[in-house]
Amino acid sequence: MERTRVFSGVKPTGHLTLGNYLGAMRRWAEVDQHRSEALFCVVDLHALTVDHDPARVRRLSRQAATLLLAAGLDPELCTLFVQSHVDEHARLSYLLECVATDGEMRRMIQYKEKAAREQQRGGSVRLSLLTYPVLMAADILAYGTHEVPVGDDQTQHVELTRDLAVRFNQRYGHTFVVPKATPPKVAARVMNLQDPLSKMGKSDDSGPGIVYLLDEPEVVRKKVMRAVTDSGQDVVYDPQGRPGVANLLEILAACQGGNPETLGGVYESYGALKKDTAEAVVELLRPVQARHRELCADPAYVEGVLRRGAEKAREMARPRVDAAYRAIGLLPT
Repeated sequence: MERTRVFSGVKPTGHLTLGNYLGAMRRWAEVDQHRSEALFCVVDLHALTVDHDPARVRRLSRQAATLLLAAGLDPELCTLFVQSHVDEHARLSYLLECVATDGEMRRMIQYKEKAAREQQRGGSVRLSLLTYPVLMAADILAYGTHEVPVGDDQTQHVELTRDLAVRFNQRYGHTFVVPKATPPKVAARVMNLQDPLSKMGKSDDSGPGIVYLLDEPEVVRKKVMRAVTDSGQDVVYDPQGRPGVANLLEILAACQGGNPETLGGVYESYGALKKDTAEAVVELLRPVQARHRELCADPAYVEGVLRRGAEKAREMARPRVDAAYRAIGLLPT
């Protein structure tokens, strides 16, 4: 029986956060790499869709790969690589651009939000920001992916991927597996501690509301203790009415393996909740940070993992991408 194939990635546009870890990375390490044929990718080409410093992209790409290993990804169990090291991603992306429509791209929420912000400033966005969901689709479809473990903010992109796969298969013959999104059950979307209505995003500059994976313990404690709560004193899990407290309860539940609603009945004050949440986060990150330090002392090991991962990914993707080239009408080489 064919094993389920899983693909997911991280974009090196900022330092990885607690949200990245609880929403995705921990599950990749504890569940996905053990139950499936799993590929995890540092999607560095996606970092080029906005204004960027080349040296910083390289630095963050290396850091992201190192943190993925520190979080528990095992190159004996999964394939870890950098997107730009495998040409099949860009090759397939153009074919899928020839299947996607302008309207589909402009309906993507992230494009609409970023384009509107730039327009207000009197600027415009790069064309690649409009088309990058197609590159994301290529990332997924090149490997015959069955499942894409993503947070709820990325499910729209997986739906686009499904649409493009079905459309390509109908027009040019069956070529691609149609994947599905598999969001995590708890803490799928960790929110900013200073703005609990916004995601804890690594590209955000508002540092006080973001816990980074490499933050020192005292920095973590300070950020959590200063987290925005809500009016009232009783601690209840109410994501709509009390998003600040709900966010803390979700983080605590995700760290300890509990239930946020049940935890809401345990605490009599916000202070006690914040203190326990801060300590839970510090303890959660402690082994990840220790392993990261070890890996940083052995950069040749990380580079070797990425090189072997790219070779393996290339072997997996090339036959399907070559088949797509033939199916759409291009002459074989």
